[in-house]
Amino acid sequence: MIRSLYTAATGMIAQQTQIDTTSNNISNVNTIGYKKQRAEFADLMYQTMEYAGTATSTTSVSPTGIEVGLGVRPTAIAKMFTQGNFKETGNPLDMAITGNGFFQIQLPDGTTAYTRNGSFKLDNEGNIVNSDGYRLLPEIVIPEDATQVSVGVDGTISVLQAGTTEMNEVGQIELANFINPAGLHSLGDNNFVNTSSSGDAITSVPGLNGIGQIRQQFVEMSNVQLVEEMTDLITGQRAYEANSKAITTSDEMLQIVNGLKR
Repeated sequence: MIRSLYTAATGMIAQQTQIDTTSNNISNVNTIGYKKQRAEFADLMYQTMEYAGTATSTTSVSPTGIEVGLGVRPTAIAKMFTQGNFKETGNPLDMAITGNGFFQIQLPDGTTAYTRNGSFKLDNEGNIVNSDGYRLLPEIVIPEDATQVSVGVDGTISVLQAGTTEMNEVGQIELANFINPAGLHSLGDNNFVNTSSSGDAITSVPGLNGIGQIRQQFVEMSNVQLVEEMTDLITGQRAYEANSKAITTSDEMLQIVNGLKR
């Protein structure tokens, strides 16, 4: 009887993790470059009361055995790097990646972070930076007298300067990719850093070596699908209720046992 209390409790904890993960996805449905997360679970160890193949007589054996499960546990919260929808902004410094790859951002401590958020601006020195003022790598400076900025699908940045009629190339964007993007560590603010699980960054010009191309004046929105998340939320809530009901039922049965003395 006590086993069922602990088993159902692990189910409630697991479903709380599921609901927490789903809630985070829903809250970031409009976050540029956000990648949804998925909670994954595994059953716990089993108490073996009789092994399969145990002799039941001199001529027969048990075909299945008796194993009682002890619950569930979260094993991972995996990041899903599927492509999000594109939104046209009209901003010449907004960029979206079609396919694999990450923009490279320099954090204040000098660390290189990676992001799918291509909403960029200019700082007071003409550097291309993100919303937090972190510079895009490799560093690219837009001249002060630039009247037009063009970003090619291969990441080539060209500008038209006042008094000229031809575009001048001022920089080249390089994107990074990873053998296992799901192994990246989330820093928040749409930024990731590599880990031993993700492997080192593989940098390349957009469009080469399996890395996607760049689309100017677009941003990639979150890949969260609200219909799927609401379904997962309902499923998690019902599973949580079912486990709590199992605890209530076990408690009522214990109460009956305790009342037998009367």
